[in-house]
Amino acid sequence: MGSAGDITGWITLFFGLYGLAAGVGEFRNPGFWSKMVREVQTTSALQFLTGLFVLTLGATIYLVNPFNPADWLSILITVIGGWIVVEGLLILAVGDWFMGLASRMMANGSRAWAIFAIVFGFAAIFAGLLRLQV
Repeated sequence: MGSAGDITGWITLFFGLYGLAAGVGEFRNPGFWSKMVREVQTTSALQFLTGLFVLTLGATIYLVNPFNPADWLSILITVIGGWIVVEGLLILAVGDWFMGLASRMMANGSRAWAIFAIVFGFAAIFAGLLRLQV
């Protein structure tokens, strides 16, 4: 568990672990992401629960991360948290449209998205560990 000064580093590290695991999962089981998006798109209860979860996660990141205008990583994590809030609100308000957009984005490029997730994962893990000086 970290101190208040390490929160940005921990959030970044966990973003990286998430990105790495998600990318590896898509490589291991191609089409997993697009199938998941289609399932959420076709089920109102999943849309609502996903939107609520995403909104809650984004709000938590946005509120917990200590914003420091002189710290680029703090700014980035705050912006990501804010974007996750917007994403959750969009899923709740116009979930069919938003998940349709996500489905089209995933349709042909799942391998490219997986590579992006893995690269992002490694970069975020590195940035998080550098911040935490582990």
